[in-house]
Amino acid sequence: MTLLSFCALLFAGTVLKAATPAAPPVETSSVTVVVSSLVSTTAAVRLYFYNTREGFLKSGKWAFSKAVKPAGKSEFTLPVDLPKGEWAVAITQDLNNNDKIDKNFLGIPTEPYAFSNNVRPTVAAPGFDECKFMVDGPGKVVSIVLKD
Repeated sequence: MTLLSFCALLFAGTVLKAATPAAPPVETSSVTVVVSSLVSTTAAVRLYFYNTREGFLKSGKWAFSKAVKPAGKSEFTLPVDLPKGEWAVAITQDLNNNDKIDKNFLGIPTEPYAFSNNVRPTVAAPGFDECKFMVDGPGKVVSIVLKD
């Protein structure tokens, strides 16, 4: 490739990039997630944030996740900025630090878990609609009690 054609390609890419309109910024609101009744004060807690029904509780389909070390405490507060809309949170505490939630032969978790709205499933995993909360302004607090 000659220097001239390289410069033309570089210039064309710059012009095209500049001509592409930027996506509008997503409006977010501050949300505080308070997790209490931790089984272990040292084992990592992972929070999975979902914003779609289709992806809820499916591996890798969360919008994002956060890991928190409880630092010797039985509860913690996690501030996050979330785009406005419907959200749900699933939480697990990895007691043996193997980076997965352990389950018995029936598929029932053997490590602590919880859901937003403190949904306590009895037979099957909860649905998004049971666990969802609305983010529509600043100052939202979501309190979740971990299930042993």
